[in-house]
Amino acid sequence: MPQHPVLQTVSLGPQWPTIDPFLFCAHHKDAYPEGNEQFGPAASLEGRQMGSDFAGKDGWSMYHGSEVPGFPQHPHRGFETVTFVRTGLIDHSDSLGAAARFGAGDVQWLTAGNGIVHSEMFPLLSSSSPNPAELFQIWLNLPAEDKLVEPHFTMLWNHQIPRVQFTDDQQRSTEVTVIAGELPNMTSSPPAPPPSSWAARADSDVAIWSIRMQAGAEWTLPAALGPDTARILYFFEGSTLAVAGEEYPAETGLAIAADCEIQLVAGTEAVELLLLQGRPIGEPVAQHGPFVMNTRAELEQAFADYRRTEFGGWPWPLDGPVHGEEPKRFARHTDGRVEQPE
Repeated sequence: MPQHPVLQTVSLGPQWPTIDPFLFCAHHKDAYPEGNEQFGPAASLEGRQMGSDFAGKDGWSMYHGSEVPGFPQHPHRGFETVTFVRTGLIDHSDSLGAAARFGAGDVQWLTAGNGIVHSEMFPLLSSSSPNPAELFQIWLNLPAEDKLVEPHFTMLWNHQIPRVQFTDDQQRSTEVTVIAGELPNMTSSPPAPPPSSWAARADSDVAIWSIRMQAGAEWTLPAALGPDTARILYFFEGSTLAVAGEEYPAETGLAIAADCEIQLVAGTEAVELLLLQGRPIGEPVAQHGPFVMNTRAELEQAFADYRRTEFGGWPWPLDGPVHGEEPKRFARHTDGRVEQPE
């Protein structure tokens, strides 16, 4: 009898377990209220653990922000962050002088490389209506030979990201947002990841897919390129999901076989899934906070380098800058190039 393709299951919490080549995955979903003049919540912050507010009180968190929700300046070295914003906006600022405002389906793919300091703030621009925010932040490791490359970020604007529609025999639809990887019969590919990314290697088999299935919809997840690819399917919204005939509840992560097609069937409610897959890098991982290297000695060097150079210093007047009241999205790179989505 063939082995069932679900190899292991875990319950999902605030931070989701990952497997090589991924390091971390967080799903932030906050029902922020109206904004105030400082682009923070027009609500009392009493009772929150300011500076480290992750409790979700009243349906939202301030995280490390004091006036504006988000993550003021903090360093990274040795890996990449992939930030997919489904709802709301993020204001990025970094130690190299680059800045961006992105959201509404956009993705920022940042290679921290030899070291960068950046902030990620969630400005609440509307003072007359709620400011909901939802995003995934995914950490993708770098191989040893690329851990000290120059920092770089790539914007994958919403209109550039393929969204592939499938319809089953009953005309129920499945939509797959392809941030990385390839699906059979795609008419266009997603924008290329940064040049030093593990995902930029043709044989890495990295895929990042956001999947929405209508209630009752059936869809067959295609096999990966090779049997050594690792993949996890995160079922984070809906009632139930059948995977190869076995039913699972929401808030379940499923490590699944990569070398076979797998039938998915949504339950009585629409379901939302995130798939992460890739060929493992297969190198030692030494991690402490925002630094990910291969050895303890390299970690100690990362901290020493940060204390000595601050990875270029912080050129902004605030630890968590906000880029104005206009919701216009943009990216300004270190070479002065400015991007604006269509």
